[in-house]
Amino acid sequence: MRTQRQVVDYSLQRRALLRDVYAARVGTYEVCDASPYLRTAARFHGEHTEVLCPVCRREHLTNVHYIYGDELKQSAGQARRLKELAMLATMYKEFTVYVVEVCQACGWNHLVEQYLLGRSELETELVPNV
Repeated sequence: MRTQRQVVDYSLQRRALLRDVYAARVGTYEVCDASPYLRTAARFHGEHTEVLCPVCRREHLTNVHYIYGDELKQSAGQARRLKELAMLATMYKEFTVYVVEVCQACGWNHLVEQYLLGRSELETELVPNV
């Protein structure tokens, strides 16, 4: 997306956690704890990926995009599809998107990344420097 900015990638944290799981320092019951709400959001609002679950290796992961921001009011905290995010980015000045990967089979879930979306970046591009 054009207005995506201030991206925080959690892949190093994910890799370290999986290394601990594979070395049996962390149990799968600790990392495969997706709530029923997260699994439902993944089923109805998630974007399917081609990445196999790193824990059970039975099912492809689903990315769920949660939105938060003061302007969103009652919509804050909801899961949204990528198409909806592009539309919301033109309507609101700024909001944060959190991307969580979820395995429907075993319950693995992890925060993948977070970033800002919204019009504020476009507005600063359109205003000439004086």
